[in-house]
Amino acid sequence: MTGWWIAGLILHRYDLGWLVPFLVWLGLSIRLLTLHFPTELVTKPIGHLWAENITPTSNHIPQSTRLAILSTLTLAVILVGTFASKESASNTRADRAVSLFGLIVFVGVFWATSRDRSKINWHTVITGILIQFLLGLFVLRTRAGYDIFNFLGSLARDLLGYAGDATVFLTSKTALDSGWFLVTVVPPMIFFVSFVHLLHYWGWVQWLVRKLATIFFHLMGISGAEAAVAAASPFLGQGESAVLVRAFLPLLTRAELHQIMTSGFATIAGSVLSGYIALGLSPLALVSSCAMSIPASIAISKLRYPESEEPLTRGSLVRIAEDSENERPFNSLHALANGSWAGIKIAGMVVASVLCILALLGLANGLLGWWGSYLDIDDLNIQLIIGYIFYPIAFLLGVERNGDLLKVAQLIGMKIVANEFVAYGELTHNPKYGSISPRSRLIATYALCGFGNISAVGIQIGVLSRLAPGRASAVAEVAISALVSGIFSTLTSASIAGMLMVD
Repeated sequence: MTGWWIAGLILHRYDLGWLVPFLVWLGLSIRLLTLHFPTELVTKPIGHLWAENITPTSNHIPQSTRLAILSTLTLAVILVGTFASKESASNTRADRAVSLFGLIVFVGVFWATSRDRSKINWHTVITGILIQFLLGLFVLRTRAGYDIFNFLGSLARDLLGYAGDATVFLTSKTALDSGWFLVTVVPPMIFFVSFVHLLHYWGWVQWLVRKLATIFFHLMGISGAEAAVAAASPFLGQGESAVLVRAFLPLLTRAELHQIMTSGFATIAGSVLSGYIALGLSPLALVSSCAMSIPASIAISKLRYPESEEPLTRGSLVRIAEDSENERPFNSLHALANGSWAGIKIAGMVVASVLCILALLGLANGLLGWWGSYLDIDDLNIQLIIGYIFYPIAFLLGVERNGDLLKVAQLIGMKIVANEFVAYGELTHNPKYGSISPRSRLIATYALCGFGNISAVGIQIGVLSRLAPGRASAVAEVAISALVSGIFSTLTSASIAGMLMVD
């Protein structure tokens, strides 16, 4: 790898053709070094300097003053980041103002409906919103951020494209070109799950989750268990991410359970990311939405359900649970085989749920159409009803007010009532969405990028109740609140995308 990078540096010394090989080499080198040299050699001196210099200085400032400074800084960053850049056809300042107003409304509603407003940790809430906005600013307004996330999205798309080679072998080139869901979406999903199992066996997934969890733990002041699950949710998905802290689940507070479930509802998992990319959605929007929704889920959850107890893992980052000797694969091929079987189960669950949901949707629309015909109501269906219910939400997101509002509202409602796969399928394949503006399409892509739907509640209750049978009642108690919090965490990312998009 070092020789490859040096050769690229020589051959492309007059342009930036050496940059990507260098970044790949740097990432692999850091990972290999950390296998033999603990990161504490670097982090401990930094932590000592922070504790000896920054913390004492900060403690001399009253907490109310620190909070006022943080609030002012956050407000200034949002206002400047939203309105300072030039207008474009897809993003006028009026459009940005609507999206910003929507973000304020979402936060205000959750404050008004908070379980205990006096217990809200405003440092966690404001920091979460600031990190979410800075991530969006980095991706959508800077060339470097756009290139990095676009590169990651392109890598994901190219990686999943190799599943097409196997699909051609199993079927034919004609079948692959048909665009059928079973042929274009399911095989990449199975391959990606298997590939993630391989990375998990090598320890790369755990390493990345630990690093991200450390960041959220120190920046946002949440418990160690919450930080670990929030960081793992985009990689492992709802329910599965809680396995990392299964030893602590019986001891978690209700607020921690609420946060863990909110993280699962607010993001998507890598296993289904492949399916969305195969549908033709923007990899950049999907990857950045997952990143932005992590701090958003923490902020919204702590606003809705503040901590009123003393978490066991407050002030310490929990050790992520590893597989037992009986569960650990024997070698890489064994891990790949286990992953392929897990991929078949996940893909089968997706196919079965989409089939049943669409069939039930057709049945409901048939009954509504029959009922509406007696009242002289043409085309009465579920999509029309939920479109009007979520019409205000689409407006607050900043969707174009040129006929797109009802269409995007129907997608949001479809995602919540059915699931995001059905909604994304409508967005990419239904001809009526071919005419919506680029702005509305981007906002819809962000708004749908989460597991926040009614059927997912059963999944999370089932997984968490199995992992911690004694907490089943507590999990059921906070489930609906966590679902609503997760849905709106994803919607805040869509609002920020509406505030910051250029084209």
